[in-house]
Amino acid sequence: MAQREEQLDDTKQLDDTKQLNDVEQLDEVTPAQGSDVALDSALADIPELGYEQARDELIAIVARLEGGQAPLEESMTLWHRGEALAAHCAQWLDAAQTRIEQRPV
Repeated sequence: MAQREEQLDDTKQLDDTKQLNDVEQLDEVTPAQGSDVALDSALADIPELGYEQARDELIAIVARLEGGQAPLEESMTLWHRGEALAAHCAQWLDAAQTRIEQRPV
């Protein structure tokens, strides 16, 4: 009985993996009408965030996405915001590195 349950679990995992791979092979996800406006407003405040604020929010977004409980539309918005936050953090770090390298010795 336990062996049969393990086989069923393995089969379900393979099916889930196949579905995930099928979705990942899509070249482009077309947002629903109005999604671009929502996305733009979700990204508008990022340039004004400090490094620590952006990093902390990025950590929270990653945790939410890894939890897998957000609906698809929200997950896509979170993913885009996370990408923008990561780029913002990278800009902060690049600027800090430049300032350090330009300091007189």
